[in-house]
Amino acid sequence: MIVYLAGENAEAWKKRNFFNFNRLASFHYIKDESTMINKFNRFILDSGAFSFITSLKNKKVNWENYVINYGKFVKEYNVKLFFELDIDPIVGLKEVERLRDLLEQTAQRKCIPVWHKSRGLDYWKQMCKDYDYIAIGGIVTQEIKRSEYDVFYPLLKIAKENNCKVHGLGFTNLKGMVKYKFYSVDSTSWLSGNKFGAVYLFDGETMQKQNKQIGQRVNTNKTAIHNFTEWVKFSKYAEQNL
Repeated sequence: MIVYLAGENAEAWKKRNFFNFNRLASFHYIKDESTMINKFNRFILDSGAFSFITSLKNKKVNWENYVINYGKFVKEYNVKLFFELDIDPIVGLKEVERLRDLLEQTAQRKCIPVWHKSRGLDYWKQMCKDYDYIAIGGIVTQEIKRSEYDVFYPLLKIAKENNCKVHGLGFTNLKGMVKYKFYSVDSTSWLSGNKFGAVYLFDGETMQKQNKQIGQRVNTNKTAIHNFTEWVKFSKYAEQNL
């Protein structure tokens, strides 16, 4: 299983000139990383649509212009793997499909479409036939709840029957990564040092998490760099063993 490390704390690798890992970046924040894309082991680009919406603070969005700029970036920097704008709840599925077509025309290559539960099983089956790499969304937002994760079994089975790879967007449930055979996933868990003071350690097979004790102070920057290093170790293990 390929594990992409997501999140925007570039201090963890940029200052150390370290690119020996798999990187998921957001188009919304990509400017400082655009010249680094080819340095990473693997690189995958998220549309950044939801971050963009948040930054506008309820202003109207011209999604067509956004998609054209996104597609031009993909083409200019030869980004091989990039997700569609899976903004079904905002614009509806038909508009998502139109924007997907526009994105692919502009980028001159296929994107990775992102399935949501609302699209239904038949839509999943068609995606598996039309594309060789697709994604499951709605995990982070709990559109697919933890108690519903077993739905991944039939979805992944259908994909395998069609020789289609599947990415679990934001799926970093460590036990689930062993249980469900995604081709790839991405994680921001290494940033827990910045958010909560949590420390991760790779034990040779999985990640062990130690939460900050009450009243304990943690150097968040050093912790983030430590956690990043441990997650890189885990990602290399996962690629060979999961």
